[in-house]
Amino acid sequence: MKRNFFSIFDLRFNRGDQDVFRNTQNRLTRNFSGLIMLFLFLFILVVYSVLYFVILNTQERELRTLVSQEAGYIENLLSRNGQSDLRGIQNQELAFAGVDQSFYYVVDATGKVVVGSEANPRLRQQLLSLLNKHMSNQQDIQKEMIRMDQKPTRGRAQFHAPDESQDIHMMIASHEIYYKGQFMGQIYIGKDVSFAYRLFHWVLVILVVLGIVFVGVAIYISQRMSKRAMVPIRSAFKRQREFVGDASHELRTPLSVLLSSVDAMEMTVDIQKDEMAGKLLANMREEVKRMTHLVSDLLTLARSDSNTNELKKEVFDLVPLAEKAIESLHPIASRKQIKLVLSASAATTVIGDPQRISQLIYILLDNGIKYTPDGGEVKLSLLKEGREIRIIVQDTGIGIKKEDYHKIFERFYRADKSRSRQIGGHGLGLSIAKWIVETHKGTIQVTSQMGKGTTFMVKLPDYV
Repeated sequence: MKRNFFSIFDLRFNRGDQDVFRNTQNRLTRNFSGLIMLFLFLFILVVYSVLYFVILNTQERELRTLVSQEAGYIENLLSRNGQSDLRGIQNQELAFAGVDQSFYYVVDATGKVVVGSEANPRLRQQLLSLLNKHMSNQQDIQKEMIRMDQKPTRGRAQFHAPDESQDIHMMIASHEIYYKGQFMGQIYIGKDVSFAYRLFHWVLVILVVLGIVFVGVAIYISQRMSKRAMVPIRSAFKRQREFVGDASHELRTPLSVLLSSVDAMEMTVDIQKDEMAGKLLANMREEVKRMTHLVSDLLTLARSDSNTNELKKEVFDLVPLAEKAIESLHPIASRKQIKLVLSASAATTVIGDPQRISQLIYILLDNGIKYTPDGGEVKLSLLKEGREIRIIVQDTGIGIKKEDYHKIFERFYRADKSRSRQIGGHGLGLSIAKWIVETHKGTIQVTSQMGKGTTFMVKLPDYV
């Protein structure tokens, strides 16, 4: 059981970088696929729109030509027979050979139907109502739709009867009829364009299916593109990570030499006689210590990025570590008259790296001391809650704004940069603390009230 836990524990260390690169690659994939799908959508929209308008315009043009020809035919018939009334053509045989015609009606000047025919006589009432609507709208071309509920019967052989129970999409055109300059009436012709709308339907279905297929292709291509784009990013990140680790490691030696040199100079210089030299050496010592601490933190983060930190897995008690951390920080707290308090329950054993957990406690206490005014209090509590060990650090400091909760764990982030410079620190402590907690499969949370204090709560699993 412990072997399985340790395997999972080790895998946890490698998730940080993978999550960053995976999230970045996923964002690139979404961006690439979004652009491709946008162009695909525009392509489908353009193709469908072009087909729609081209086909309908063609049908409208053919219908206008047909109604114009038939109006001319009636005018010639009136002229040839010397008739001054459209009623005279009632006994004439009119044969209109328009493709997909549904009806034609000849209406006199009073609006009365003189002659006409339709492919489906059962639809006469609906067609006449459409005709009246067309006459009232006075439109050149009118599009209407009729629902077929009964099986149609065929009229004349030249007409096309629609299928049963299908929507009939009708296109109606009209043309005025004149005889010797006098308005005699109008001819109305309705054309069945249902085939065009069925074509639009199937074209849309085909385009949608092709679009779905190409969406999958777009996602695949986007994944390949984002994967290739991540190659130089991974390489640059790796070089940067190696540089930070190497530089931090190389800087430790000269900083140690500088600190030793400062110690040697203090032994040779009489500080009481030369006060200026004493101040300079004291400042040099503090700056070298600060740089040493910064380099140490950078080296820790560099090792965590490269997953080269070898963390120990031991069963240990937190109380001795907490007592040692408070003892180490007591002189710093005393200079600000800050009271350090330790509260611990009986059972506080965990599995992990004692050195890193000690570093975690030190970071949280040091952070509380830095941001707590003189005369305040910093309290460390160790509690056992079920299968969890909780490390709680409470201070009476300046507090943290709610919008900064998730930012304080970022590297080099400081909410109040001017105040942080006065207090000290470089913004790496809490990011290291978060890394330590996450490598131990724990969580860290922060709550705060401005001017009243901050509480950090760490939850670590208890696998004893």
